[in-house]
Amino acid sequence: MTTHRGWGQAAKPAAPPAPPKAATATSAAGTNRAGPATLGPGTAVITIPGMCDRPPADKSKAADCKTVVTRAEFEQLVAAVAPTLAPPARKQLATQYGMALVMVHKAHEMGLDQGPRFQELMRVARIGVLTKELSQSLQEQAQKISDKEVETYYHNNTSAFQEVDLQRIFVPRSKELADTKDKPVDDAAKKAQQESEDAMKKLAEMLRGRAAAGEDFEKLQAESIAASGFKGKPPTKLGKVRRSSLPADQAEIFNLKAGETSQVITIPNGYLVYKLGEKNTLPLDKVREEIVTTLSSQRMQDAMQTIQQSATPQLNPGYFAEAADGPQGHAAVGEAAKPAAKPAEPGPK
Repeated sequence: MTTHRGWGQAAKPAAPPAPPKAATATSAAGTNRAGPATLGPGTAVITIPGMCDRPPADKSKAADCKTVVTRAEFEQLVAAVAPTLAPPARKQLATQYGMALVMVHKAHEMGLDQGPRFQELMRVARIGVLTKELSQSLQEQAQKISDKEVETYYHNNTSAFQEVDLQRIFVPRSKELADTKDKPVDDAAKKAQQESEDAMKKLAEMLRGRAAAGEDFEKLQAESIAASGFKGKPPTKLGKVRRSSLPADQAEIFNLKAGETSQVITIPNGYLVYKLGEKNTLPLDKVREEIVTTLSSQRMQDAMQTIQQSATPQLNPGYFAEAADGPQGHAAVGEAAKPAAKPAEPGPK
């Protein structure tokens, strides 16, 4: 009988205790009904009959040849490769692991774990494991954010946690003209396009003035759509919006007071006019998790940058000259887990 060898690069478990005596069919059934919590750490949870590293010379004792994975060993495997695995999914992992052991055993019999190729593959696999472990360790350290750090960040960035009730008018850059596909673009067409754009810009300025005077935004938006022939109905009431939800060139509207109307803001496809409603700052308890995520992400990026800047690999241009002009694809060697990019804030509805 033999215990299992490592699967992939999972950490080897400690030597298992002496296997328990074979259970009878009745007792095994009773154990299964009792649930895994009643099984001792040395209880076999995976058994592969007829497979062992050193089969007995006496074929009459071949029935004793088997590979056993104990509960302690299996749970150590789970902790190493899938710590968040739900208990119901462990059966599937056990099945895959057991079959992997069978294949590893066969590979060992064929001598595939010998020679320079195998050693090089193991070296590369080690790089991958250590890179992943380093990233995980840095991530765990980055997530240790104190309450004081959260509070300091909140008070130093209160403007980032402001939200305001917004209304908006959208005016297209030009009118929807007749389809000119496959038609020559002559001077007359260019002139018509320019006149259309000038008219819509003038309309945007006019609607802005009426908005500032207190006219209803729904009515003004409808006039914009009717004048432009725009297909669609842009929303005018955006609800509560954070500063970070707007593009940088529009965030300046947060400097306005409640009830004020912005100047016309030019965007690639048209013009926008905003009107601010009630403005308030979100309390710390509502943005605490957001701040922790922001600080953790920044700390992780800083840690990775420090490591990457500590030593710069230099490539021999004479050797890699052809590669520079060749395909860009490459095989990852110990690919480092990059810190997650900060999620983009949603824009106005």
